[in-house]
Amino acid sequence: MNTPTMVGSLIFAAVLVVIIGLLIRLMMRGWRHRGQLQDALIGALPSVPDTVGAPSVGATRGVYLGCTLAPKWNDRVVVSDLGYRTKAVLTRYPEGIMVQRSGAQPIWIPEDSITAVRTESGIAGRVIPTLPTRPHDGVLAIRWRLPSGTEMDTGFRADDRAEYTRWLKDER
Repeated sequence: MNTPTMVGSLIFAAVLVVIIGLLIRLMMRGWRHRGQLQDALIGALPSVPDTVGAPSVGATRGVYLGCTLAPKWNDRVVVSDLGYRTKAVLTRYPEGIMVQRSGAQPIWIPEDSITAVRTESGIAGRVIPTLPTRPHDGVLAIRWRLPSGTEMDTGFRADDRAEYTRWLKDER
């Protein structure tokens, strides 16, 4: 049953598979190139301290949405595993903020490098609409300065958005 229609369909399917494969390869190459460019900006992240004091804001469960280069809320950091969304627990200590991520390395944000903790409507390509009557329904964004001098925003969406008030209390 080698009719011209069947042969044409098979050729079309093969060309389509090749085009899709090339597009995926180009996207992966772009992601790696972006990571190489950002690697120089990010540098080494602060190491997690061996001991910390009692939590000043208790554990908040939610989703780590990723990091972005400040002030561009949509310029996702792709270095290491900073660009991947995952379940996380956010805890504030007198020495800094710990972001314990599921399946990834924890992120330690030293207290002296934190410049702002605020709510935003979106970060890293994730937009959460807010209502005027409930302004804290969006994303908890932590702006901090890396040892390299680059400012970065870390986005977190809590399971219970009412917990944002505990995080914003110290910042007002």
